[in-house]
Amino acid sequence: MDWDVTTVRPLEDYEIYVELEDGRDGVFDLKPFLEHGVFRELRDKQYFSRVGIVLGAVTWPHEQDIAPETLVAGLRPVAKQQTTRHQP
Repeated sequence: MDWDVTTVRPLEDYEIYVELEDGRDGVFDLKPFLEHGVFRELRDKQYFSRVGIVLGAVTWPHEQDIAPETLVAGLRPVAKQQTTRHQP
């Protein structure tokens, strides 16, 4: 699917950099989600840095995920130099 994630990297301040199969890329801010349900666990920066991709979706080991339509709607383009990896 066009919005399948092909690359994801954790960034500072609870953001992730993503690249989509259709060539789009950008940064998604997870701060608005961190006080809700299963997403509270992402406040642990070490755990947050374990972000990955399963079947084209952004996920974490304990099954937190971001719906593709939510990810695409919240994706903001950024300059490549702003996408340095988060160091826990």
